[in-house]
Amino acid sequence: MVNKIILIGRLGKDPELRYAASGIPIANLRIAMGESYTDRDGNKVERTEWHTVVAFQRQAENCNTYLRKGSLVFVEGSLQNRKWQDLQGRDRYTTEIIANRVQFLGRRSEAENRPMEEEAPPKPGNKQHNGGLGTASEARKIDDPLDLDIPSDEVPDLPF
Repeated sequence: MVNKIILIGRLGKDPELRYAASGIPIANLRIAMGESYTDRDGNKVERTEWHTVVAFQRQAENCNTYLRKGSLVFVEGSLQNRKWQDLQGRDRYTTEIIANRVQFLGRRSEAENRPMEEEAPPKPGNKQHNGGLGTASEARKIDDPLDLDIPSDEVPDLPF
């Protein structure tokens, strides 16, 4: 059986980073995918499909550090349905994409022009949250996944 999702879209809002009780970072991303078509009356119709993507561990931290509302991303993952209870005790269901890979497609200049972020709160039980690399901005300089040798007018090849 195959459960594989591939999306390219833009973030509708900044990533939401939280930590599980075990200290594992979890990021929720809301990704918009737009399409337009002409209906049978000749009117242009635009439609946006929204998806919730969940990333874990280092990938979640990188999404929180480098992505912002409007960022273009490629996501590869699997579809998952989840049941939870709201505050009134009613069962609720949600469909999410569990990310195996999130690739940042925006140009490097977009990330460089973004204002520096505040340092994230530490993980539960840890005094440092970035592996002892100093502040979040210092960690960004050392481990920058956007630091690619790709000309700014090119986008990396996609696997399809």
